[in-house]
Amino acid sequence: MRPKKTILCVDDNEQTLSVRTFLLETRGYRVIPALSPHQALEVVEQSIPGSLDLLLSDLNMPQMDGNELVRRAKQLQPTLPAMIVSGTTGTSDRACCADVFLPKGASSPAEMIERIRVLVARKRGPKRSHLAPRITLDPAIAS
Repeated sequence: MRPKKTILCVDDNEQTLSVRTFLLETRGYRVIPALSPHQALEVVEQSIPGSLDLLLSDLNMPQMDGNELVRRAKQLQPTLPAMIVSGTTGTSDRACCADVFLPKGASSPAEMIERIRVLVARKRGPKRSHLAPRITLDPAIAS
């Protein structure tokens, strides 16, 4: 069985965070919920690089928006993929620091799960060949 992928999920709305956590956990992900960007940054600072597979954040939050959170998190862990979800879709409000931006009302939970699956797979990198490496002997040594 493959180890669960870990998603740091950030939203200042406790109900939204709870629903999103439930959705992700029922799809086999390990979720670390955070109710504030500051709490999320603490998690990123304290985690071993590579142990978090995705940062999933709301865009509009008090004290620090999702873009700033992603920017700071990527300073700490540059390879951490990030997705921002927001109810606002104005061009000035769009996520500029994340790898993916999804408007809340314009995307289904299934679309969000698929985008997460792709981002987590991209972080993992291409699949390695399971074939044994070919060993060629120098004819002079073989005889």
